[in-house]
Amino acid sequence: MKKIILVAVMGLTLAGCETARQDRQAGGALIGGGTGALIGGLATNSVGGAVAGGLIGAAAGAVIADSTRPGRCYTVTRDGYRRYVRC
Repeated sequence: MKKIILVAVMGLTLAGCETARQDRQAGGALIGGGTGALIGGLATNSVGGAVAGGLIGAAAGAVIADSTRPGRCYTVTRDGYRRYVRC
C-alpha cells in the first residue's frame, strides 16, 4: 500500500512540472487512469471494472488536460499597451 501511495504522489508531482501540451496530456492520462481504475475497481469489485475504469479515466484525463492548457497571457507595458507572451 505504501508503494502505491508513493507512486501516486510521484506521478502527481511530476504531472505538475511541465506545461507543454504532451506533458499535460500524459499527466492528465496518468491521473485520470489511476483515479478511474480505483473507482472502477471499487464500484464493480472486479479486475475488469478496474481496467475499464482506468482506460476511460485515462482518455478523459488526457482530453481534459489538453482542453485546459494555458493560452496566451499578456503583460501591460509602461505605455499602457498589452504585450502577449507565452504562459
